[in-house]
Amino acid sequence: MSLPRLLRLAILVQVMLFAVFVAASHNAFVHLPRPTTTDFASFYAAGRLADRGQAASAYDAPVHRAMEEQVTAPGIDYKYFLNPPPFLLICAPLAALPYLAAFVVFEGLTLALWLAVGTRIAGGGRLAMLALLATPSVYWALGWGQNSFLTAGLMGLGTLLLGRRPGLAGAAFGALIIKPHFGLLLPVALICGRQWRAVVAAGLTALGLAGLSAALFGIKTWTGFAHALSHSGQVQLVGHIDPGGAARLLGAGPEAAWAVQGMASLAAAGIVSWVWLRRPAEAASRAEARMAALVAGTLIAMPFLLFYDLVMASIAAAWIAAAARRQGWLPGEGRTLAVVFALALVDFPAAHLVHLAVGALVGPALLALSVRRVMQPVTAVSPALAPFDARQTLQ
Repeated sequence: MSLPRLLRLAILVQVMLFAVFVAASHNAFVHLPRPTTTDFASFYAAGRLADRGQAASAYDAPVHRAMEEQVTAPGIDYKYFLNPPPFLLICAPLAALPYLAAFVVFEGLTLALWLAVGTRIAGGGRLAMLALLATPSVYWALGWGQNSFLTAGLMGLGTLLLGRRPGLAGAAFGALIIKPHFGLLLPVALICGRQWRAVVAAGLTALGLAGLSAALFGIKTWTGFAHALSHSGQVQLVGHIDPGGAARLLGAGPEAAWAVQGMASLAAAGIVSWVWLRRPAEAASRAEARMAALVAGTLIAMPFLLFYDLVMASIAAAWIAAAARRQGWLPGEGRTLAVVFALALVDFPAAHLVHLAVGALVGPALLALSVRRVMQPVTAVSPALAPFDARQTLQ
């Protein structure tokens, strides 16, 4: 089967499963004991509180819960709001819309940003877009109403602009203050790569958004955020994509899991710094590998990573595909990306049915591909067809 047809089939199957889950959540097949909602309810309720001049209450669980039930339905599972106050700059305008309209606008616009950036990174073309839309985590992010497209889009935009517009790239990186652990390795990479304009722009953007949120919503939003974060069980390693969370899923205690996460974060930071410290002449010919290493390393270094956050992995994969498009595919590279796709596809059921954190292998696999690209002599890369030639089949 040709690669385009295989990708279309993957998209079709996932869209059908997505439709089944949506229908099931609305009692189409069975009667659920309580109403269901998405994580977007948390964002919308926080925005509604901000619009009423009660932004700090977004971090007050009883008040926030009451607003969630008011805008959705009584008895839903509570969705904490643990994003920093700058995220309220997005939530507040959205809350001026009806709930469903706000959901569609937010998910639609952020998906469009991620898709446009990812397609551009991968070199453009219909097949690049199909490959991105086939990414399994896309439908989890949509179904959960998460902000994964926004964070992946900002990271992708920053890496895409860094070589030509470092100031704008830094601004995109700085905007990740809405989910700051996604920027954990950005200082490591940018400083090692001597990207000083990007460093300054990222810092100023983050500080500016923090200051603007304090000015509009009050300094109490920051104290409320700090209090909520320190008293929430969600700051523990409860995900299963990050190494520490994977260790917890396999039975490790909190201390051991944090030790695993710490060692993994240090290892990822060390590898990313080595990649970005390469000599300028080498770095210039391996820009794609540097960007892929940064994104892949981020998936390893940051704690509290969930299945819908694997949308970020598509940006690393797009950079690897861009390198292959320019230089040719390395032996086994395409197959490894196919394995990464399969890991992302089965991550959620594997974690919840058999307690295997297969998604935790996605970041290391992509980082290994990135490092291999950096170490590979450019002249040793064998020529190949353009990877997004619609006539090419999966090998």
